[in-house]
Amino acid sequence: MKQMDRKRNRWKIVGIAAIIILFILLALKGCGYILSKIPSAPEDYTKKVQTGGDMEARYLAMGSHDVAYYEADAMMSFQKFEIYYPKDIDQMEKLPAVVFVNGTGVKGSKYPAVQKHLASWGFITIATEEEYAWNGFSAEMSVRYLELLDQYQEEGKENIFYGKIDMDKIGITGHSQGGIGVINAVTEQKHSGLYKAAVILSGTEADMAKALLWESDSSLIKTNTLMITSNGAVDSKISPLDSLVKTYDTITKDVSKVLAVRNDCDHGEMLYYADGYVTAWFMYFLKGDTEAGKAFFGENAEIFSNPLYQDVQAHQ
Repeated sequence: MKQMDRKRNRWKIVGIAAIIILFILLALKGCGYILSKIPSAPEDYTKKVQTGGDMEARYLAMGSHDVAYYEADAMMSFQKFEIYYPKDIDQMEKLPAVVFVNGTGVKGSKYPAVQKHLASWGFITIATEEEYAWNGFSAEMSVRYLELLDQYQEEGKENIFYGKIDMDKIGITGHSQGGIGVINAVTEQKHSGLYKAAVILSGTEADMAKALLWESDSSLIKTNTLMITSNGAVDSKISPLDSLVKTYDTITKDVSKVLAVRNDCDHGEMLYYADGYVTAWFMYFLKGDTEAGKAFFGENAEIFSNPLYQDVQAHQ
């Protein structure tokens, strides 16, 4: 009897342990679901992020256009194409477009505020749900989809983007893993020569990227490139300045390039903290806004005197 009681007690303990483990797994799953819904960029960041110069403040503010949203199913791990655009697109000429390349764990649906901000300045933006964007293929497929939207009008169906996308003025931006994705998109993919401006935000350090089998070759970049990292503790490991300097130095002098360090944030916040200058970069190279160019180039380029930035290098 005592032996049977011991067996019963043992099975009770096993049962209780199994129930506890089940609750833990369900709790972790719930936490993961909750975390997946938390945006990586606050909706009101354009009003809260500090700026250190008039031009940075000007381009961090929302633009003059109300913004609309369109999405379409996509194959494979992309899941869907997420497009933001000026609501008055039907009254506008062809518009430049900017492709977003996702960082690790940060799908397009986690930073709509960043895309809305750029769209409010008169850009079409496109992102996907790709989680492994380092090879630039999600960017390539996004460009192909933009071409499809611009060139084909299916009878009986409305296509608000038909004839509205300027495929000669395409930009690209990526954060963290997405920085490696930007390099590969503008160097290795079929439409690599299409990009006129690129932005790399806290791009993954070269040796770390190689260890993860995220191969890239920045010496092949022939696109005007802005690179910004932070001096935060996380970026000191993921995106340290010395690694970015090496990347910057390998980029040909036949294009314009700028390197800078933001000093009041860390890795995750770089997705949106530098957005004033990111927008200025695209305004200059994709929309011909000469005032925006003064943020980076010329005798009194603002970014050099901005107290929120340091270790700035620029070549035009």
